[in-house]
Amino acid sequence: MTLKKHYYLHSLLRFSLFKLFLFILVLRSINSQSQTQMIKPANLQKGDTIAILATARKNIDNNLKPAIDLLHSWGLEVVIGSTIGLDNNQLAGTDEQRAADFQQQLDNPNIKGIWCVKGGYGTVRIIDLLNFTAFKQHPKWIIGFSDITVLHNHLNTMGYKTLHAVMPITVPRATKEAIETLRQSLFGSALTYEIPTAPMNKIGKATGELVGGNLSILYSLLGSPSAIDCTDKILFIEDLDEYLYHVDRMMMNLKRNGCLESIKGIVVGSMTKMKDNDIPWGKNAVEIIQDVTKNYNIPVIYNFPAGHIQDNRALVLGSTVSMEVTPSRSTLKFID
Repeated sequence: MTLKKHYYLHSLLRFSLFKLFLFILVLRSINSQSQTQMIKPANLQKGDTIAILATARKNIDNNLKPAIDLLHSWGLEVVIGSTIGLDNNQLAGTDEQRAADFQQQLDNPNIKGIWCVKGGYGTVRIIDLLNFTAFKQHPKWIIGFSDITVLHNHLNTMGYKTLHAVMPITVPRATKEAIETLRQSLFGSALTYEIPTAPMNKIGKATGELVGGNLSILYSLLGSPSAIDCTDKILFIEDLDEYLYHVDRMMMNLKRNGCLESIKGIVVGSMTKMKDNDIPWGKNAVEIIQDVTKNYNIPVIYNFPAGHIQDNRALVLGSTVSMEVTPSRSTLKFID
């Protein structure tokens, strides 16, 4: 074989290997994208059934009629879980009772959504008792906020969308807009929010998957199997009844865990009823968030209408959203 021919064959082999390498990279990219595609539960139809139950704090009052009437007005049927009315100190029964009730509704293919009655504390005590095998066969809407962030984050890591929205006990005092966005989300209407700008906002644009929820719960889940992956995400946070230095500690924890460095944007909901010590911390909750995030070149929306407020607009966590912050307005648009 001549030297020229040998060189030609060697070059051809290298080119073929290079093409094979590129082909493998493309396949891996396609496979990766298919694996990270979030699964959305089916849109509700009239006649579908929603279960109302408790995963955390007890609900022993006769206070569910407004929520039941609301669901009926949308053409939906209602099942009341066995945890409603149970009284175990602060909790709605034992961990086993709450897990069993949730599991029963998860496993029932006729239940199209689980609406958690209230938050408080306790959902994290049952999350590892649950089996999501049947849920994967028949995904359904998991609805709530506050302590329900445990379920939102856990299911997000599994690849499922959930609904951060008003809960049954908050229906009587929720705004019409909050109620309507709950209905729109469940029945498949795309959400777009446009709100007046806040002076502390950071201008910019970003697109990514919306994740998050209650800041205290996000903080408590870090390092666990239920912790969210912040990479390339839009992070939503809100909180209630926390000391200001606690807010600083939680934000610093997100920073030190690399979450703030990897996200594309932040949406800050209500920071309600914050507390301070006799010696003041020196910053309010918004100023704390500003201070911790000031060096990141990402857009930030403050005063977004979601969280522990009457105007608690629905957010489909796990959806891809685009956010745009300008000097005059802030827009959050749900793309899928």
